[in-house]
Amino acid sequence: MTVSSFPRTVEWVGGIDGFVRMIDQTRLPHELVMLECRDTKAVWEAIKRLSVRGAPAIGIAGAMGAALGILNHAASDRASLLEELDRVCDYLVGSRPTAVNLAWALERMKACARNSHEAEVSRLKESLLAEAIRIRDEDAEMCRAIGQFGEPLITEGCRVLTHCNAGSLATAEFGTALAPFYVAHQRGRRFKVYADETRPLLQGARLTAWELQQAGIDVTVLCDNMAGALMQNGGVDLVITGADRIAANGDVANKIGTYSVAVIAQAHRIPFYVAAPSSTFDLSLPDGSGIPIEHRDADEVRSCLGHPIAPAGVECYCPAFDVTPARLIRGIITERGVISPLGTEVIARLLGEKSST
Repeated sequence: MTVSSFPRTVEWVGGIDGFVRMIDQTRLPHELVMLECRDTKAVWEAIKRLSVRGAPAIGIAGAMGAALGILNHAASDRASLLEELDRVCDYLVGSRPTAVNLAWALERMKACARNSHEAEVSRLKESLLAEAIRIRDEDAEMCRAIGQFGEPLITEGCRVLTHCNAGSLATAEFGTALAPFYVAHQRGRRFKVYADETRPLLQGARLTAWELQQAGIDVTVLCDNMAGALMQNGGVDLVITGADRIAANGDVANKIGTYSVAVIAQAHRIPFYVAAPSSTFDLSLPDGSGIPIEHRDADEVRSCLGHPIAPAGVECYCPAFDVTPARLIRGIITERGVISPLGTEVIARLLGEKSST
């Protein structure tokens, strides 16, 4: 199987009376199960329980969930439809607060409705569905562009470490952090990927290792606390991770454990890169201190894939994300190019049109 032959992570099936279909990532790597969502509540629950995860994929799912909400609403006029869209978007955005793509996609859906000149309810519904599908298609294009810009970093014989999952499963297709791997692999380059297991939910071991193995890329899984030893022993040349939200100065929120990897990489003079589309930047936040950090249920730490591993009732600390300061990041690979060195002005310059939205 190649990455291009994977089932789409999230897609719209059918026309105006269609539904959202997605890979249920909680079932991987042992089962490839497609989940069908036919109302907004089902999409909210899929996002919350991590059946769909990864900032871009969450944004796509949110946009399609909003489309489901208004398509199923018996609005008689434009005003009531817009009111329902606001309600649905407010509901969906609460499913996961850290990934900015979710809020970005829902705001884009609302802007599409506000800016539409369609007075007829049925035509406005069609426009909103088209916008949700467009968000998915644009993300696929951005991921491929990220792969093109990041591919030169993957040199022959390179050994790359990645954390969590920022591949096809986290996006429309192709991925962000993994996109350069796929492009380099397609061009016949030989290299090795180390995938941190990424506790507590093991996205690296379950998802990254699965999709890279399916694509025929050399991948090795390691426990999170082994990354430092691997670097110390000269086993890593490069680190690339994804991102869930990036502040105006280049501070990056990503899956918990990313900050630790960045600190250790700097200690061993290993370049640390982040790959993300422009939609992941939140230029309203001057730095990472304002990024909201989601905290998950303590049972995710007390257990591992449903099996208790700690004393019942013991207190647990369970943030889903941490923030890596821009000073630890060599560059950010976007669909518009690689931003390096990082800084508020250079980021605003590259993403100028986004800063005005």
